[in-house]
Amino acid sequence: MNLSGDAVAPLYRKHADGPGDLVVLHDDLDLPAGEVRLKRGGGTGGHNGLRSLKERLGTADFLRIRLGIGRPPAGVDPADYVLTPPAPDQRRPFEEAVAAAGEAVADIARLGFDKAMTRWNARKDSQTRPESPAGNILLAPGEASGGSISRKEARSQDDTEEV
Repeated sequence: MNLSGDAVAPLYRKHADGPGDLVVLHDDLDLPAGEVRLKRGGGTGGHNGLRSLKERLGTADFLRIRLGIGRPPAGVDPADYVLTPPAPDQRRPFEEAVAAAGEAVADIARLGFDKAMTRWNARKDSQTRPESPAGNILLAPGEASGGSISRKEARSQDDTEEV
């Protein structure tokens, strides 16, 4: 994960038109365990994976889904904390955050990033996922992107097709 830019950069250069076409999911010490927040761009916050992406892509303006892992207990090195699986009795918030991140990805595809960010970041109860809007999302191959549907294609289809 610390060298994630090495894997992402070639794909980014081949498929993305800009940083708004890349959504990165990452752990975040600054959010309580289980919290999920969306963010556009920003710094690396000492996160080696984000640093690698920034260095290899030449920008940190990509879209982010931040999964809170909380701060380590007193006396525990943050590097050790992020690399150690949580104890069995502490796994539930992490598992819920991963499931919620999947819902956030679906919201981004369905609503666009800005609306999804507003929806996820405005939640009052951090442990409650936002209520799903009406309708389902269908992920299908897109024509212009050679196999994956682009945000532009999704928007134009939403405007013209009946479901």
